[in-house]
Amino acid sequence: MNDQLSRPLLQKVAVVTGASRGIGRALAAALAGAGCQLALCARNTKFLEQVELAGRFGVPVLVAECDVRAEDSVSRFFDAIRERYGRVDILVNNAGVAGPMATVEQMTLADWQDALETNLTGTFLTTRAALPLMPRGGAIVNNLSIAAKRPFTGESAYVAAKHGAKGFTDTLREELREREIRVIALMPGATNTDLWNQFWPEAPRDRMMSPQTVAQAVIHALTLPAGAGVEELVLAPVSGSL
Repeated sequence: MNDQLSRPLLQKVAVVTGASRGIGRALAAALAGAGCQLALCARNTKFLEQVELAGRFGVPVLVAECDVRAEDSVSRFFDAIRERYGRVDILVNNAGVAGPMATVEQMTLADWQDALETNLTGTFLTTRAALPLMPRGGAIVNNLSIAAKRPFTGESAYVAAKHGAKGFTDTLREELREREIRVIALMPGATNTDLWNQFWPEAPRDRMMSPQTVAQAVIHALTLPAGAGVEELVLAPVSGSL
């Protein structure tokens, strides 16, 4: 089979933040399967599957611990990417936290700050670090969640951060049009990941999408012909809202 058909992103360098579990982990595997060389990070690297991905797909994999909230940590990660690969073709800003459910009246400042620093500031820091390494025709995927479009009671910090990240994503897209860099706002609905354990452990997982489904949709968006792009990728379970 033609490599370009079976591995449509062959030799592209893809960066995935928050790649240790859930959608990030599924995206890393899907990108490797499409032929990408990978740079993966998470706050805790023990779940990152460097050997498995390299062995299963025969692609180079760089793994690093990185706290996207911290400028120096992000700088070290992208310095390592520059040294290893010299460029970034695809950036997936996936790192995120939801935090415990609490009304605005009950929420602590620490939980508020963690949500905004991880979901919003982290997206800014990694994007800013990646852009000098991105050639014309690259792509940025920001995993915003459906919370970027609608409110959820008890999750004001998460929703505020994701709405802010949506505004950042839309502005970034306009700034990068001349460089022909696609900017995709990924907004999945209920997806069966560990994130639910933070605020609804009893959620009906059987009614949710799988992380692999989300990853497959992203690969499709990334492999559209030149000159076309998906600006918003909104996915929802067939069963509807939970």
